[in-house]
Amino acid sequence: MAHPPEEHHFHQHDAIKSGIKGSLFGAGAGFMTSAVQNSLAKTNVGSMGVFTRTGSTIATFTALGAVYTFSKDAAANLREKDDTLNETIAAFLGGATIGLRTGRIPQILGFGAAVSVIMTAFEYTGGSLRGGPRTEVPGMDEYDRKEYLRKNRRRPIEETIAEIGEGRGIQPPGYEERRRERLKEKYGYDIKPVSADVQ
Repeated sequence: MAHPPEEHHFHQHDAIKSGIKGSLFGAGAGFMTSAVQNSLAKTNVGSMGVFTRTGSTIATFTALGAVYTFSKDAAANLREKDDTLNETIAAFLGGATIGLRTGRIPQILGFGAAVSVIMTAFEYTGGSLRGGPRTEVPGMDEYDRKEYLRKNRRRPIEETIAEIGEGRGIQPPGYEERRRERLKEKYGYDIKPVSADVQ
């Protein structure tokens, strides 16, 4: 029996808070990337080269994180829906932020479109490199998840027997008597039950 789909009630997201968190995360990722760029430089630029020589990387990552997370939640709040289109809008604006370094409109639009296509496909197919969410209930470990799935999809034996029939190793209560009756009707031979207790 199919259950009617549950109506999802939309909850507003705090876009400012998300933007601040995204900018902090982006700044951390930008700092790490800038440090790697600085360490791979052929000339000795010193430790402050992370900020002076490759500091624009930190600024780009910070802006990318802020724009992406803010626009994703802002789009969700304006549309009052949590779906893939929010990801598309945010990814386009984030990609356009990357393209702003070049200052050319075709590259800004190209970066925005490319990042948008990749992130939309990623979000639409489950948002994980491992596949969709594994647990039906957050915080459930793998053993409990499998037990939940077994109980959730378990069907009564009567329903299974009604669909596939008896025999072939499926012997519900009263199977031997019904088998004896069928054999007697079809072949006219009466099979007497054999007792396992030999005296």
